[in-house]
Amino acid sequence: MPRVLRIAHVAVVTDDLDAALAFWHRALGLPLAAVREVAAEGVRVAFMPVGESEIEAVVPVQADTGVARYLQKRGPGMHHVCLEVDDLPGMLAQLRAAGVQLIHEQPQQAPDGRRYAFVHPKSAGGVLVELYEAVRPGDE
Repeated sequence: MPRVLRIAHVAVVTDDLDAALAFWHRALGLPLAAVREVAAEGVRVAFMPVGESEIEAVVPVQADTGVARYLQKRGPGMHHVCLEVDDLPGMLAQLRAAGVQLIHEQPQQAPDGRRYAFVHPKSAGGVLVELYEAVRPGDE
């Protein structure tokens, strides 16, 4: 049976990355590991590790993306929680069997090799949930 291993990250959406970093990085003191453009998603992301997880501050850089529409509709704040799983295809099958509405029926491939899929907030009490499976050695 597939298992959830940990909270991988919590993503917050913002329209001002500098303002987000003023709180998360400078005021709270979280280390800033990297800031990257994720072209496939039309966003720029600041990665700030916290223990075995991280906070991701996400700002849309294209107006026609899901993140941009989310920000326009709901404003800045919590966007999604990401859970690392040990078997993404198995977890998706388990969720489908339980009647859970998925945004991605099949795993998507990120540029770094990890696989991910999103669960629709309607099935998760209003929370957008990302599931991801880390790249295993030899799978790259």
